[in-house]
Amino acid sequence: MSANSRRSVSLVACLIALPLSLLSMGYTTQASTPVEVHITTLTGTLHGTQITPASNMPEPAVLIIAGSGPTDRNGNNPLAGQNNSLKLLAEGLAEHGIASIRYDKRGIGESAAAGPEEADLRFDTYVEDAALWIQQLQADSRFSSITVIGHSEGSLIGMLATQKTGADAFVSIAGIAQTASQVLQDQLRPRLPDALWQQNEQILSALEQGKRVTSVSPELNEFYRSSIQPYLISWFRYTPAQEIRRLTVPVLIVQGTTDIQVSVREAQDLKRAKPDAELRIIEGMNHVLKAVPLDPEQQNASYSDPTLPVVPELVEGITQFIHSSRICRESNQSLHRNVSS
Repeated sequence: MSANSRRSVSLVACLIALPLSLLSMGYTTQASTPVEVHITTLTGTLHGTQITPASNMPEPAVLIIAGSGPTDRNGNNPLAGQNNSLKLLAEGLAEHGIASIRYDKRGIGESAAAGPEEADLRFDTYVEDAALWIQQLQADSRFSSITVIGHSEGSLIGMLATQKTGADAFVSIAGIAQTASQVLQDQLRPRLPDALWQQNEQILSALEQGKRVTSVSPELNEFYRSSIQPYLISWFRYTPAQEIRRLTVPVLIVQGTTDIQVSVREAQDLKRAKPDAELRIIEGMNHVLKAVPLDPEQQNASYSDPTLPVVPELVEGITQFIHSSRICRESNQSLHRNVSS
């Protein structure tokens, strides 16, 4: 068989979506007791939880990155409630032989002491922290591959950290494709009278250019207070659709159809930016990964209901992606050795 033929066979093998039962064959469902883990940074210690399924051979691992605001390692936010979405996701993956670390970002939960003053916080700090967690997993011989999973704002953090560390694969869950400044525009336009909207546009334009704004109306101070502007400037300079295009590893994009915070269009735009990515639209999944209709009352209740499970299709889809990526990677490595010889 020629080298070109072998490449074609390898490509086809990587494109075939094998049944989950076959991909999980030989993987244990017995998970060890979750253990506390940490990394040390120059400004303090970051804390997380690691689950490692019992196995006598190296298995895949994931780093789970939470979304924006005071969302902790488990997916809980004191402003919204306790839903345990990311905890349930980690436990579900463990049942399929996939280890994980999920962590409190600096300034949040048990990592609160590592948080700088608001004026000193930068978006890149979150990226650097995620990279340290990835490197800790990469250094652990128990793990055969490292996949980065970013939820909501954690999607962009994960894209950038994957670029920095050379992680093996990336999963975006409820990630946006446009800039954070555009999201702010979309969210605030219906809520602001014309005069405030004009000021909002001027402030956003300045911040997008990296310029601080000294005069902010009291009505907009919640969004653009002086101490938060450096963080916004550092965040606005990234466009997720551009960053996902730079990834050279397998990518899975996941979005629920009943997510009231992030629309399916965002996932479709990420897919357009990264045509070779896998796109999985999950019918009826909301922003906290639960099966919930668009009814506002049920949506609100789901954000504070830890007894509601995450959608099984999410766990199954990520599991299939990770194990398929492993098969693809091993096939390509074998092909490379054959071609080289």
